[in-house]
Amino acid sequence: MIERTLVLVKPDGVARGLIGEIISRFEQRGLKIAGLKIVRAPEELIAKHYDHDDIVKRKGEFVWKKLMKGLTNQIVVAMVVEGIEAISFVRKICGDTEPRAAPPGTIRGDFAHHGYAYADAKNIPVNNLVHASSDAKDAEREIKIWFKKDEILSYKRADEAWHYG
Repeated sequence: MIERTLVLVKPDGVARGLIGEIISRFEQRGLKIAGLKIVRAPEELIAKHYDHDDIVKRKGEFVWKKLMKGLTNQIVVAMVVEGIEAISFVRKICGDTEPRAAPPGTIRGDFAHHGYAYADAKNIPVNNLVHASSDAKDAEREIKIWFKKDEILSYKRADEAWHYG
């Protein structure tokens, strides 16, 4: 099944010069970048993206505040990634959201350098480099927040004949 999902290169990934490396991880797996933009994310956009009530219920108000502090008015690269079972493959490529639990070979496992405990102790956001939609429902909702319809394009990759049958 061909799917689309949202990936954000968070400010820590941008600041560390990992945009190209992160994009290449998806392209090397045969996934396409169907939409791409770099934005300074205003508070309204971040608040739309992350559901305040859900975050607070699951993780607490302090996590919400760290998310907002870490992303609001910062440079973020937003992309729509498309391909066969893109949602699950993108999440595997990204690795566990807890950087210490992310295995080597994943974006977070290779490049993230601190975990939840350190972030909590320092009262900073967890620098885990990327966001990836968790499921099809979230992907659809999040893509609509970050992209207009005409900003998402279709094209054929040279390898599609053997990837897509």
